[in-house]
Amino acid sequence: MHKKKKEYKKRGIGWTILRIFLGAVGILVLVLVVYIGYLFVSYHRIEDNLELEVEKSAEGNVDVTLKTGTEYSALTYNIGFGAYTPDFSFFMDGGKSSWAKSKESVLETVSGAGKLAASYDPDFALIQEVDLNSTRSYHVNEYELLKESFPEYDSVFAQNYDSAFLFYPFTQPHGRSRSGLALFSRYPVTSALRRSFPVSTSFTKFFDLDRCYSISRIPVENGKELVIFELHMSAYGNSDAIREGQISMLCNDMEAEYGAGNYVLCGGDFNHDLKASEDDSTGHESWAYPFPREDLPEHFTFCLDLLSEEEKDALWDSARNADMEYVPGVTYTVTLDGFIISDNLECLSYENINSGYSYSDHDPVYLKFKLK
Repeated sequence: MHKKKKEYKKRGIGWTILRIFLGAVGILVLVLVVYIGYLFVSYHRIEDNLELEVEKSAEGNVDVTLKTGTEYSALTYNIGFGAYTPDFSFFMDGGKSSWAKSKESVLETVSGAGKLAASYDPDFALIQEVDLNSTRSYHVNEYELLKESFPEYDSVFAQNYDSAFLFYPFTQPHGRSRSGLALFSRYPVTSALRRSFPVSTSFTKFFDLDRCYSISRIPVENGKELVIFELHMSAYGNSDAIREGQISMLCNDMEAEYGAGNYVLCGGDFNHDLKASEDDSTGHESWAYPFPREDLPEHFTFCLDLLSEEEKDALWDSARNADMEYVPGVTYTVTLDGFIISDNLECLSYENINSGYSYSDHDPVYLKFKLK
């Protein structure tokens, strides 16, 4: 009798443990189902062909137009939402962190990046990964912070990312993010437009940026316009179809502007290895494909390609991999950032600025040019 009571007791304990386990699994499944439902319900793409607000400088040169034969300068800089100090690594790249170190670090890093960009006194500054109100950057409005470095410039912001709350990684959920592309122009911008790049339609769309480019117009004295395209293309090994679709869309829009007689300057983070040739099957990461030069329309070229091979090879790489802290000579580096120009612009000088990735996993690229 005592043995039977013990067996019944053991069975009772076993059933209790099993019920608790099954209940916990059921709760986890329910939470997962609810979260997936939340992702689907909250997912949206920002409108294509969206007219953007041009914020005029209080001290802007309203009556000043661009002139042919005059030297101008442009700078492009991906500031990595203010998180990428040299010792920072990012979880999506195989690193550790999903947030910046602290709010103080974000303020210092974005301010430092803005001051670095402004120290080159560019006529046009194209800045990517600028957060507005994101968990990962402690809700700092980085666009407003950057304006302090460019107080006499017109500015345009194109939102590139408006994500639902991402609960991964579980130790430090990436949270909700709003981020985009900022353009600062010393010359008056008459209008600006946001174009939505094609992106993934599979489940990975919940983890990728919305992706876009902005088109901003600056008048020229001869009645034409300088049309500035600012972009941030997809990365992380997206499909060939998406990559080809983004390049095709961009090229068609640039070609249309050139056909209308305008000058075209396109800059930003291309997320392609701009130094690598297309027949180079080694020497670049799987997520950094060589940019297919044959897809560029006639009359367009990368400024990088106007340099000699020696000059190109000697250029500082504009980005580092964020799978680890930056260790010179060890961390993988690559040139992802740059400019495309139409042949009615002349490239006067071209520089990848070496700050040692002090404020971002990218460094700025600086161009001097003139309108023919």
